[in-house]
Amino acid sequence: MKIGIVCYPTYGGSGVVATELGLALANNGHQVHFITYKRPPRLNSFHENIFFHEVASMEYPLFEFAPYETSLASKLVDVVKYEDLDLLHVHYAIPHAAVAYMAKQILEAHGKFIPFITTLHGTDISLVGTDASFSPVVEFSINNSDGVTAVSKQLKQMTLDSFNITTDIRVIYNFIDFSRFKKANKDHFKKAIAPDGEKILVHTSNFRKVKRVDDVIYIFKEVLEKIPSKLLLIGDGPERQHLEDLCRKLSLCDHIRFLGKQDAIEELLSVADLFILPSENESFGLAALEAMACEVPVISSNAGGIPEVNIDGKTGYLCEIGDIQGMASRTIELLMDDEKLQQFRKNALARAEEFKIEYILPVYEDYYREILANHAIKAH
Repeated sequence: MKIGIVCYPTYGGSGVVATELGLALANNGHQVHFITYKRPPRLNSFHENIFFHEVASMEYPLFEFAPYETSLASKLVDVVKYEDLDLLHVHYAIPHAAVAYMAKQILEAHGKFIPFITTLHGTDISLVGTDASFSPVVEFSINNSDGVTAVSKQLKQMTLDSFNITTDIRVIYNFIDFSRFKKANKDHFKKAIAPDGEKILVHTSNFRKVKRVDDVIYIFKEVLEKIPSKLLLIGDGPERQHLEDLCRKLSLCDHIRFLGKQDAIEELLSVADLFILPSENESFGLAALEAMACEVPVISSNAGGIPEVNIDGKTGYLCEIGDIQGMASRTIELLMDDEKLQQFRKNALARAEEFKIEYILPVYEDYYREILANHAIKAH
């Protein structure tokens, strides 16, 4: 198949999933065309089956904001026509689903018929999509997609509760590539971070309020009072300055490292003892899954789709949103019981293996074929 993938070229979950899916499809012999305004971070080497088409928005004094949606629609039309694509797969509903619909209509006027699939990732529904200024367009775009997928059962239900949805939503979970995400011997890293054998806690996110990274710092403060520890904060975003100020206020700077955005997250996860994810909402919890693949148990909130990944009392613990004391207690309990910690590490890996890309990729391929078959029937 010739597949066009539209995504945000960011470190966030939707961009990562879209890129990893495209790479897996290319490795399986499909021709994959990424169409976005910048090369995605994980698309960092040559592959004979991968093509990148950059979307450039016109700068013009009349436009206070560059008209990206119009530029993207035009680029989609161009790529579909001249690369003879079979299918478009757009990740994150806003604005990609609406743009794909517009491109599809333009192409039909030129005699080219192509279906598009929309994958819902989370905040496109829970945060942005339900805003009154977006919701009519989001609802219309979902209902007029040829196929719709959601990354968790919880996200599917939230979409059905939030909009008047008249089309089927297929749940296809996010996945993990074990050729990359696996525990490796990084003792030299561990020695540099924790020279006196301290426990290492890790959190990674885009540092938005919804991630509740300040909770991570308060949890760590409680842990540090009982157990010599270090905290690695991986990522960047609007809350970073506030978080750095909080560390200074709590006199924790000697024990916390802000590492910024990292491409080789798996190397840092390989030295971690626990992963902390206290988010207010997570449609799936891809960061938790990546940690589990590296044999790191997860202490998380009982939010969104996280319970579909992190199994309470087995791969980690689930606590209520904002329950800093509960998360700190569970963290201390696990770090002080090495036998249980080792068992949780094994359980985390076993659970992560259920989300291997080798299991999820054929589900996507079958869905693509189903959508193409349905589209062929409608076209005739």
